Amino acid sequence: MSTENEGTGASGAPSVPPVPDAAPEGTPASTPAPADAYPQPGQTPPPAGDYPPPGHTPPPAHAPAGAPGVPGAGTPGAGIPSDAPTSAQPVVDASWPPPPPVLPSYGSGGSYGSGGDGPEWGSPEHARSRPGGKRLGLFIAAMAVVALVAGGLGGGLGYQIAKNDDDGVGSTTVSAADAPKDFARAADTVAAVAGKSLPSVVTIEAKGGDGEGGTGTGFIYDKQGHILTNNHVVASAAEGGALTATFSNGKKYTAEVVGRAEGYDVAVVKLKNAPSGLNPLPLADSDAVAVGDSTIAIGAPFGLSNTVTTGIISAKNRPVASGDGTGSSNSYMSALQTDASINPGNSGGPLLDAGGAVIGMNSAIQPSGSGGTGQGQAGSIGLGFAIPINQAKNVAEQLIKTGTPVYPVIGATVTMTEGGSGATISADGQGGTPAVTPDGPAAKAGLKAGDVITKFNDTPIDSGPTLISEIWTHKPGDKVTLTYKRAGKESTVQVTLGERKGES
Repeated sequence: MSTENEGTGASGAPSVPPVPDAAPEGTPASTPAPADAYPQPGQTPPPAGDYPPPGHTPPPAHAPAGAPGVPGAGTPGAGIPSDAPTSAQPVVDASWPPPPPVLPSYGSGGSYGSGGDGPEWGSPEHARSRPGGKRLGLFIAAMAVVALVAGGLGGGLGYQIAKNDDDGVGSTTVSAADAPKDFARAADTVAAVAGKSLPSVVTIEAKGGDGEGGTGTGFIYDKQGHILTNNHVVASAAEGGALTATFSNGKKYTAEVVGRAEGYDVAVVKLKNAPSGLNPLPLADSDAVAVGDSTIAIGAPFGLSNTVTTGIISAKNRPVASGDGTGSSNSYMSALQTDASINPGNSGGPLLDAGGAVIGMNSAIQPSGSGGTGQGQAGSIGLGFAIPINQAKNVAEQLIKTGTPVYPVIGATVTMTEGGSGATISADGQGGTPAVTPDGPAAKAGLKAGDVITKFNDTPIDSGPTLISEIWTHKPGDKVTLTYKRAGKESTVQVTLGERKGES
C-alpha cells in the first residue's frame, strides 16, 4: 500500500467553529379532559352546575374494547392495548359525548383538527365549552389549592428538619467554595494520559537554506535531549537549515540533526542547551499490541500544536510504502494502522496506548481519493499508519551511536510492483549488477533470479514493498524462513540476514 507522508503542516490560524442552530422545540400534545367531565352513558346531560349528581361514580377513563364511535377501538396498536378488558363494562352510547375527531389537532390551533377557529380537542377551552365545564374548572382550581397547601407543608417540614439538623450534627450540603479546586482524573483516562504526556511532546519547525520547510512533531527519547521524529519532518533542515522544537508550555529550543534513516523514515534530533528535568515517554512493546487496543495520538496537525486524538488499533503488520508522492524518497514499514485522526503535522508524534506508553510513531496517512497512489486531498479519513516503536527504537539507537542507519538485507533485488502473487527476484540488479549478490544471504540459500518469494516466516508476501517492510522489522544476523516458487514448485529455505550501512 502506498501512502503519503503528512509532516508538512499548513500555517494560519484555525477558523472558529460555527455556533450550532438551536434544536426546534416540539409542540406538546393537548391534555385530554378527565373522564368525570362527561355524563354517564345513556344519560341526558344535566344543566350546568348540577353535574355530576351526588353519589355518582365516574366511568372508566378509557372506553371498553369494541365501543361504538371510537376509532380503532379493540384493535391492537390503534391506541388501545390489545389486552384491555372486554367484559364487565357498560357499552358507551355514541350520542354523548361526541367522539373525538379522526385527526385531532395537537397544538395546531384548528377546530377539532379541521383548521377552524374553535377550541382544540381535549384542550381547557374545549372542556369549558361542554356542559359541566365550569364545574370542572372549579374542581381543577380546588385541586391546585390542595397542591399548594401540601407544598407549603412539605416546605415547612423541610425547613424545620434542616433547622434541627443545623442545631445538631450540621448541614448536609456542601457549597461550591468547599469543593476541591482540581478535579482529579483517573490515571487510565485519556485526559490523565494526555496531561502527563503533553510536556514530553514537541512541535518541530524545519526550514531549509531556501526558507522552505514545514511543521511536524517529535517526542523526548532520553534525558540527554534526544528527540525521536520522522526523517521527512527534518530532511529540509538537515543540510544547513534551521530546526526548532517548541514544548507544550511554549518554550522553544534550537535543535540539530543527529542522524536520519530515509528508508525507515526515522530521524533523531537533539536539543541545543537542553533543559534539565526532561521526562522521556515510556516505550511499550509494539509486538504485544492487539487489534482493538485503544490509541492516543499527539501532534500538531496543520500546525495546531498539542492536539490529542483517540482511536483504536485497526490492523497490525500493514505493509506500507510511504513517500512524498514523487517516489524519490520512499520508505517502507510494517505499520500499525489506527483510526485515530492523523493529519499533516502529526508526523513524528507518538502513538500511545491507553496507559500512555509509546507503541508507534505516526508517519503516514492514506489521503482521500488517492487510490493508493499518494495523490489526492491530504487529511484524515481514518487510515493512519505508525512505525512500530520496537523498530523505531532500534533505528534510533543506531543513529545515536553512529549517526548512520543499518539495514538488514537478503542480498537480492526484487521487483517493486505492488499487488500480486509474491515478490519476484529481478533479472538484473541496480546499475547492471547481479540481482542476487554473490556470496550474499540469498545466494547462500540457493535463491536465483526469477524466483517468486511468497512468504516471509509466517507472513504472506504479495509484492516487493511488502517483503522489504517485513525484512526491515528485523536486525542483521536474524535467521528467517523464506518460501518461494520456482517453475511452479514451492520450496522453503532459511536465510541469515545480512546488513547494509547507509542509504546507498
